Amino acid sequence: MTTRRSFIKRAGLAAAAVTIVPRHVLGKGYLAPSDKIIVAGIGAGCKGQSDIAMFAKSGKADIGFLCDVDDRRAVTSVQNFPKAKYYKDYRKMLDENHKSIDAVSVSTPDHMHAIQAMAAMELGKHVYVQKPLTHDIAEARMLTEAAKKYKVVTQMGNQGASGDGVRQMREWYEAGKIGDVHTVYCWTNRPVWPQGIPWPTVSPEIPKELDWNLWLGTAPQKNYVDKLVPFNWRGWWDYGTGALGDMACHIIEPPFRVLGLGYPTEVECSVGSVYVDEFKRGYFPDSCPPSSHVIMTFPGATGKPNVKFHWMDGGIQPERPEELGPNEMMGDGGNGVIMVGSKGKMMCSTYGINPQLLPTALTKEANVAQKYKRVTDGADGHYAQWVEGCIAGYGKTELSSPFELAGPLTEGLLMGNLAIRSYDIRKQRQGGRADQFDYPGRFIKLLWDGPNMKITNFDDANQFVKREYRTGW
Repeated sequence: MTTRRSFIKRAGLAAAAVTIVPRHVLGKGYLAPSDKIIVAGIGAGCKGQSDIAMFAKSGKADIGFLCDVDDRRAVTSVQNFPKAKYYKDYRKMLDENHKSIDAVSVSTPDHMHAIQAMAAMELGKHVYVQKPLTHDIAEARMLTEAAKKYKVVTQMGNQGASGDGVRQMREWYEAGKIGDVHTVYCWTNRPVWPQGIPWPTVSPEIPKELDWNLWLGTAPQKNYVDKLVPFNWRGWWDYGTGALGDMACHIIEPPFRVLGLGYPTEVECSVGSVYVDEFKRGYFPDSCPPSSHVIMTFPGATGKPNVKFHWMDGGIQPERPEELGPNEMMGDGGNGVIMVGSKGKMMCSTYGINPQLLPTALTKEANVAQKYKRVTDGADGHYAQWVEGCIAGYGKTELSSPFELAGPLTEGLLMGNLAIRSYDIRKQRQGGRADQFDYPGRFIKLLWDGPNMKITNFDDANQFVKREYRTGW
């Protein structure tokens, strides 16, 4: 069984690299390229349910094993795949069936992604991991390096990376349609779950179908509270990554890919609050804020200017571009991206959908030749692309969001949360009193050493780069 100690020990990437040969080239008794892969699903309900169904829909994946800590959420998947063996503990599933499993899908709360994906990769299993790739920056770096070390096929579940929109915008940009981008605006109407609230004081009885200890996993021990499972965990730092973690992978993918962004060098933020009553602002450090505005600086590519990158959530939006007509929608309304260049601007919705040059009349006049191959079925093909990659073997096919791309993207968005949580530190030092602290407001600019994963000017912030797992995990 995978323990926290063995997980950390095996995750040490300073050790000599281990080459794991894909099963389909090992000879008799193993997969031939024309055969199906056997997929194990960690997380069989909610998003896991749809992920598993999409792998099966590809026609080249059999769902052989299912795992979920909550029997209520797994009902549909168990019914849809009656031949799949069902488990509650992913460690037991992997221990007992590692010789039969080819690939693993991880669709669980954010705080469990890294340890589950790593356990699978250590066994030489290809992995598909829902967005965001990890809960912590250090975990994202670890999985990125592990994918290369163990030579497994990887994909993050930001399906827009396989859409046509991202590729169209790359072609426009590289053709010089908007010049050099220097400013990016990304926004979302999330959260649509509670944030900026106190931890509930009432602890009801744990549902008999739910293994609460397994659900907590790496997170600190706490009493069960109502409505946390299966959705509202997103608003609590112990389990989720807030609006940034939920939507940023879908929204920032286009500018990251179009501009070839890497690690940011600076980050600052302002954070919204809620009112407990008409006189006092609420401050709850366990909960993500109800809104935030994060500003990151990314070094430009060779010969390009640095990029000032704005992330806004909780309903905050940028100013409408002058080039956008008064009755034209900005993004998709609640979410979107605007890239501002030296010669023009372009815009898209969530997942890179509906890319537009601004003014929008320029879109039909762009006349740029297709340079990047499109993924069959676009976002839906994101799943089949990974399945095909698993069958072909490591390094044999191109994927839209392998960990070598998804890892740095995840690190970038989690920098926003690092800034937000650093803001919380300063608030705690003031005793949480709104009348003694400029809240909301930008308190400090954090300077980031990306290669070494370290804030260089505010050491207390580095505690959020890598968290401590609960004893036994």
